Amino acid sequence: MAEQLTGLADDRALLGRTSTAERVSDILRSRIAEGYFPPGTRLSEDGIGGALGVSRNTLREAFRLLTHERLLVHELNRGVFVRVLTVEDVEDIYRTRALVECAVVRGLGDPPYALESLSAAVTEGQSAATADDWKAVGTANIHFHRELVALAGSERTDELMRSVFAELRLAFHVVDDPHALHEPYLARNREILGSLQRGDRRAAERLLETYLTDSLERVVEVYRRRVGEDSAT
Repeated sequence: MAEQLTGLADDRALLGRTSTAERVSDILRSRIAEGYFPPGTRLSEDGIGGALGVSRNTLREAFRLLTHERLLVHELNRGVFVRVLTVEDVEDIYRTRALVECAVVRGLGDPPYALESLSAAVTEGQSAATADDWKAVGTANIHFHRELVALAGSERTDELMRSVFAELRLAFHVVDDPHALHEPYLARNREILGSLQRGDRRAAERLLETYLTDSLERVVEVYRRRVGEDSAT
């Protein structure tokens, strides 16, 4: 925990002079998504508050916001913990993804589409794979889907999916073989990008729908086994 708090202190500059619970929650959300605080970690009010230089009340409000987003859970007489998802949580996350992401692609309208950020996410994933950094490949994959959603040009949709993708990262952090989990989707991201570059949103939607169905099955299989192993120990 000491090493985590030392790194977190570097984020204090992000708060600026207008330190708010929303800014603190943004920092903690990013750190949770990065795996800095893995699922099941107890978050120390004194340690985090001291590292960020914020009051206990501000930190508690940030915890409340992230609890509302289902990233944290408060356990009576024990404290606040990074949430450990259930298999049912993972399934619901993918249902939400399919509803939103496929609808975004379906509603794109006539090409050409602004695909620079989507293409950059594909390149990011390929570079991470070349460096054999498979956790970074998972991050790039999240970036790909975030930029896909951003094609809708809707701040509300972006905000909704920001929380969904942060929850998804909680599941990814439990998986013990990120290479096997993420590697198959590098090529599939390129295929979706290629369809959109050709202006064929219908093909992109079909690819995406199959992609999400396959990904759900794969993640649930691995997650169910992993969570079962942890509960047995």
